[in-house]
This record gives sequence, structure tokens and C-alpha cells, in this order.
Amino acid sequence: MPHARRRQFSNADKRRILDAADRCTRPGEIGALMRHEGVYSSSLSTWRRQREAGDLAALAPHKRGPKIPANRAETLQIAQLTRERDGLKRELDKAMLVIGVQKKLAALLGTLIDDKDEKL
Repeated sequence: MPHARRRQFSNADKRRILDAADRCTRPGEIGALMRHEGVYSSSLSTWRRQREAGDLAALAPHKRGPKIPANRAETLQIAQLTRERDGLKRELDKAMLVIGVQKKLAALLGTLIDDKDEKL
């Protein structure tokens, strides 16, 4: 069984339906127009509000679902650079630990060599 699909009206259809609704003068004409076009009164009122606001783009169908941020590329690059920075910090911490051990070992060997030289 096929699933029902949400009906979408183009900008031209919305304007045409609004113009036809504005021309209706007799009682029941708007209801007949809405039944003929398959439009709810809430859609008409929403489209009228958008038209009065002068928002022509608002008459276009809106995509549903989560919106993709405009700065997505920047966000992804920042995330990648942050991961790289954290990895480099871990490597630096390891290197500093090794250098510290080497310094202590060099100091210990230096004192052992000095003590051996003094005994001779």
C-alpha cells in the first residue's frame, strides 16, 4: 500500500490560490475553492500573513528536518585542528617525560663518573 505524501505548493500555485481567494465575494465561494484546491484555511491564513510581510521566499516550501549550519566547513576544520592539537600535546608530554628521565640519568651518570675519578 503506498504511503501518503505531504502536498507541496509552488510559489506560483500559492499566489494563484491567494488571488482566487481574494476575488471570492459570495458566501461559500472560499470554501468551495479550498475544497477544489485541497487547501486548508490555516494554509491560506499563513500564506496571506507571509504575503503581507513581503516575504516572497516564505512562500517557498521549507525543508523539514535538522538544518545544516552555514559555517559547517569551518566547524569541521576547527574540530579536526582541535584533534590534531590534542594529539600533539600528548606527544609533547611523552617527549618531555623522556627528556626529564634522560636529564636525571645524565646527572646520575655524571655524579658516578665524578665519584669514580675522585677515588682514583
